[in-house]
Amino acid sequence: MIKARNVSLVYRDGTVALQNINLNLHQGGLFYVIGPSGSGKTSLMKLLMGMEFPATGFLEVMGQPIHKRETAKIRKLRRDIGPVFQEFKLILGRTAIENVIMGMRFLDIPLQKARESAKNALVRVGLEHKAFTLVDKLSYGEAQRVAIARAVARKPALILADEPTGNLDHDNAVKILKLLESFKDKSTTVMITTHATHLIDECRSATLIHVKKGEISIERGGEQI
Repeated sequence: MIKARNVSLVYRDGTVALQNINLNLHQGGLFYVIGPSGSGKTSLMKLLMGMEFPATGFLEVMGQPIHKRETAKIRKLRRDIGPVFQEFKLILGRTAIENVIMGMRFLDIPLQKARESAKNALVRVGLEHKAFTLVDKLSYGEAQRVAIARAVARKPALILADEPTGNLDHDNAVKILKLLESFKDKSTTVMITTHATHLIDECRSATLIHVKKGEISIERGGEQI
């Protein structure tokens, strides 16, 4: 699913965001990327999305090399990725279901099928009763669930959620994490970044990817590997 060998990411201003990271992550896994703010968690997500490219090393996502020469193929790869950004990027003045449908607009899905997929996604996140409500009228937590529905409606092979608990209280943060975890299955990998490690103490089925000062270590079942 995700393979990285000695990958480093250096921004244009010379900032080293990630250095010499190595990963070999299987399909259908649940992964938490944890570490303090500024440690490189979001930078890793940008690499996996093909929004940034490795300065050194080799990175492959779902069989696709992430390299500047592969930009056309990377755009196609993104069809199989469901991102949940810190900023939800919802379109104001449109309903919840319209926002979810718009998340599929570049996938050549017939409108009726896209509408059905959007309805089903809103059911999964518990917002079917708000399908025709303008997103401007939704609470923060509801808007976040619309963003999650938009990400999963396309049935992606990889869900990437970047700091989804940042502005939520404890109970709602746990609910969002459990919701995201529920989308993991044999064909769907879920990766979540968070600095709130206390929220995932009970999730022993997850593999933890620790990021600190641009370097990573991996923990599975409570043991470093």
